[in-house]
Amino acid sequence: MEKQSTGSVNVDGSEPSPSGLESQTSDAMKPTTGGVFARLNKSITSIRFLEARGIERVPESERHNLAAADYVQMALLWFSTNITANNIAVGMLGPLDYGLSFVDSALCATFGALLGAAGAAYMGTWGPVSGNRTMVIARYFMGYYPSKICALLNIVIMLGYGMIDCLVGGQILSAVAGGSMSVVVGTIIVAIITWIVVIFGMSIFHAYERWAWLPQIIALFVLVGSAGPKFDTNIASVGDTRDIAGNRLSFFSLCLSSAVAWAPAGADYYVYYPPTTKKWITFTMSFLGIGLALVFANLLGVGLGSGTYINADWAAANDVSSGALVVQGYNGLGGFGKFLSVLISLGLIANNIPGTYSATLGFQTLGRYGLALPRWFWTCVGVIIYTACALGGRNHLYEIFENFLALMGYWVTIFLVIVLEEHMIFRWGKIAPAFDWSMWADRSKLPLGLAAFTAFVVGWVGSVLCMYQIYYVGPIAKLASPEGADLGIWVGCSWAMLVFPPLRWLELKKFGR
Repeated sequence: MEKQSTGSVNVDGSEPSPSGLESQTSDAMKPTTGGVFARLNKSITSIRFLEARGIERVPESERHNLAAADYVQMALLWFSTNITANNIAVGMLGPLDYGLSFVDSALCATFGALLGAAGAAYMGTWGPVSGNRTMVIARYFMGYYPSKICALLNIVIMLGYGMIDCLVGGQILSAVAGGSMSVVVGTIIVAIITWIVVIFGMSIFHAYERWAWLPQIIALFVLVGSAGPKFDTNIASVGDTRDIAGNRLSFFSLCLSSAVAWAPAGADYYVYYPPTTKKWITFTMSFLGIGLALVFANLLGVGLGSGTYINADWAAANDVSSGALVVQGYNGLGGFGKFLSVLISLGLIANNIPGTYSATLGFQTLGRYGLALPRWFWTCVGVIIYTACALGGRNHLYEIFENFLALMGYWVTIFLVIVLEEHMIFRWGKIAPAFDWSMWADRSKLPLGLAAFTAFVVGWVGSVLCMYQIYYVGPIAKLASPEGADLGIWVGCSWAMLVFPPLRWLELKKFGR
């Protein structure tokens, strides 16, 4: 069903698209669909520059030698992905939703984004060394079956971000049009362009992200010059000492969640890099790309949110939508400001593309039935799902942000703790067998995952007991402050961190894998 490989490929997966599974992959996992669909799939995957590969491992013989530009591409990819309006909207929540001062919001946004970026960058280092997608790599840490839970949750994250990206983009386009274009139409425009790029896969994706940051950074610098003088840097945090402390922690956790949500996809975009790729450079370039983009975007959002306290027109725009507030920041620039607003709205496509791409891979990691359908098919399914959700939730963006991001941060950080401890304690010291990345589909060669699954569940219990969301407040969270504080990430991580090492030691002693 897939195109046959004829040699090495570039790090972006271009020419030619590799095919098939490795020799160790069971026949049951190979695509088996036939008839009309098989002919359609053959026609689609024969399109030039379209990536036919799904979650199959990229053998070392099919990867390309590195040039200095390929390392720079790592940073540019992540910078383009995150220097976007949805991350501006995250920053707005500090002064608008948590009642924090400009300084408190800025500090929480900065350090939360950097800590989350470190987690995503760490997971990215596994791409070149393994040649496997992130949720396939999870099998080596979580076990074959427990890793499917992570894959399913990752699909929720990536499609959730797709919903947010389409919605914010639609809001901005509607605001630029002065209401003559509905949010629905704007949302669909963003979704369609994303779909086109993701259908083609890695080669077009890398090319798009290589340049997508440039118009965004120009538009945002103009926004800083236009709106910056109207920021209110003197607003104070609201509430007593315990309330403020709780809100600081909650907003810090939210910004961390926004950044670390990329961790379950971090390795997906590096599988065509050779295993000789230096890990520390991969980490550094990924960290800089994610961290710098998020800090800049979040701080701009904090400034816009603070300006609503002293600018009545900004407050009125914010009542319409966060996208309208961004457009209002260009007030006074006339048609040029509207043009820049359109650039910012279309910039959300750069954020939406990698998330949609990783979601399609997530569908395939769920099992042989998911793998039996090609990546382009799951792209269509994913885009339809999050577009429909965006249209249905278009009047509740802030609630989606606050609840969705925090909830996703819980499981990602627990997953990261398990990966780090397995790597640092058991693999680094060679207590466990070395990784054999070619056995990615062989359940008998992968960990059972009993320890990881137990630690994951224990961590989730801790998160639930300490979470503070609109739909549920954990009993421990209520004790933190009268208004509550979101301790879910921190307690969940710490519980998993304590439980996993002894359980993993017992698992290795009993089963040897």
